[in-house]
Amino acid sequence: MTSAPLTLHALNTASLEQATAWLSGLYEHSPWIPQTALAQRPFRTLAQLQVAMAQVVSAAPHSAQLGLIRAHPELAGKAMVDKNLTAESANEQSKAGLTRCTAEEFAHIHQLNRDYNARFGFPFILAVRGPRGTGLTKQDIITTFERRLHGHPDFEREECLRNIHRIAEIRLFDLFGTQPVQGDALWDWHEDLARHSEPAFADQGQLTVTYLTDAHRACAAQLQQQMLACGFDSATIDAVGNVVGRYESDSCSRTIHGLEGQKHAQTLMTGSHFDTVRNGGKYDGRLGIYVPMALVQQLHAAQRRLPFGIEVVAFAEEEGQRFKATFLASSAITGNFQEAWLDQTDADGITLRQAVVHAGLDPADIPALKRDPAHYLGFVEVHIEQGPVLNGLNLPLGIVTSINAGVRFQGEITGMASHAGTTPMGQRRDAAAAVAELILWVEQRAAADGDSVGTVGILQVPAGSINVVPGRCLFSLDLRAPTNTQRDRLAADVLAALEAICARRGVQHRLAETMRASAAPCAPAWQARWEAAVTSLGLPLHRMPSGAGHDAMQMHTCMPQAMLFVRGQNSGISHNPLESTTSADMQLALEAFTRLTDNLATELS
Repeated sequence: MTSAPLTLHALNTASLEQATAWLSGLYEHSPWIPQTALAQRPFRTLAQLQVAMAQVVSAAPHSAQLGLIRAHPELAGKAMVDKNLTAESANEQSKAGLTRCTAEEFAHIHQLNRDYNARFGFPFILAVRGPRGTGLTKQDIITTFERRLHGHPDFEREECLRNIHRIAEIRLFDLFGTQPVQGDALWDWHEDLARHSEPAFADQGQLTVTYLTDAHRACAAQLQQQMLACGFDSATIDAVGNVVGRYESDSCSRTIHGLEGQKHAQTLMTGSHFDTVRNGGKYDGRLGIYVPMALVQQLHAAQRRLPFGIEVVAFAEEEGQRFKATFLASSAITGNFQEAWLDQTDADGITLRQAVVHAGLDPADIPALKRDPAHYLGFVEVHIEQGPVLNGLNLPLGIVTSINAGVRFQGEITGMASHAGTTPMGQRRDAAAAVAELILWVEQRAAADGDSVGTVGILQVPAGSINVVPGRCLFSLDLRAPTNTQRDRLAADVLAALEAICARRGVQHRLAETMRASAAPCAPAWQARWEAAVTSLGLPLHRMPSGAGHDAMQMHTCMPQAMLFVRGQNSGISHNPLESTTSADMQLALEAFTRLTDNLATELS
């Protein structure tokens, strides 16, 4: 490696031999990876180079991938003890504190290494400098080691490779003398906001923030303060608890106090939600609040205004955890809030109306929150993917094409409870077996569409007994697809299959539809703007539907919308404490958002 930071210009213009030599330490004892990727020069960004190297590994045969994994040393293993690590590995293991383990910690890690190698045939690989690059704790490392020891061999091979790419990314930053400074700040904001959690969950180290609880209101107050500190012209908490920050346009910069008769320039609305599921993750929703806040912080620091205003809405509720209503916060913005929701009660019997009043808000002010779409250019949302697709493709950003349509049912099948020992198999009316057959049919039918999904998430045998053929089985159905038509075809086929299964098995069924949501296709012009922003970073475009619902789905009812997905770590798991992303990917999301607003400013000038 060079003593002075490398530059992309130098890398792009150097000989292949010299350029390969500079990058040879990125992948442990595997210079063939950067050498092959260098054929794609010139690179516009480090992210483009990183993706190119990851694609080389993905295209390599399994034998080469296994060779790459096996080229890495064990954590706190023999190579470290004998001081035979590469300089890069020695630095990383030292930063993670692995060179300062107690005798008991060494013994435990060595046993984990032996068990892992025996199970998978290759060493456990973990980017020990972590998602922020500053190093995981020893306990984090051991906990991850213990969890992954029970993984599927194919998943573990891919997870090792993903961690190797993360290691290479961090080494690349070191080599070029750069760091994702703004991404690190975004990471820190998320960590700080996560200190607010409801007491029963906080006591267990879990994050839970449901609508208008004390923890929720503390989050709102902190977001309001942070918006003002970033340079927003105003930051208010509205009648449903949304935190609304406004950064006015250049045409309003001298009259932001709302003089009578002032014409409001059009505004770009953005944002996401800050409530969480119970025992959830730190990034679901909140990433879409903090990325545009960081953009405004940049604009304010540069004393720069755009030809449109920016309105960031930290939506107070999206998850439907405390009350049955979901999207109640964004529904207020679109004018779809239903007054009847105010009479819903939580598990403690507190009505939504009482919760709003207790928070110092006035339910009578909710109708006035409705926005006039004529004042808005559209709505864009940044969101962690909440799935494994981008993680599996080694891509940091994805373009959302549509938020899936969905329909949900609660069902019951009634057969005949009978003795498990005396009822012949051919004479049973087994309610649970009928649902089991339906589950497998749903799995096959949804898979046949390619991008439809179907789930039976609830399966209950009331008063079930080990020696009784189930006479009743309760179940749920959740069916989703990128378009309403595709969803409706899926639902019709599933319901027809249910009829046929029940008729053949001699059982009865009842089914009640509990939710139906239309697809929210992203507006083509806004999707194209996200695509241009991502392309300008040198990143490949990956277009994908969103299987999860988002605030953009509600905003779709009154203005054009489009979304950007950010890769999640740990196979993209979400609604889970393992939900994670890296500060590097946060930085890229901010850069993409900045490119989008800069390009939009040019369009409107």
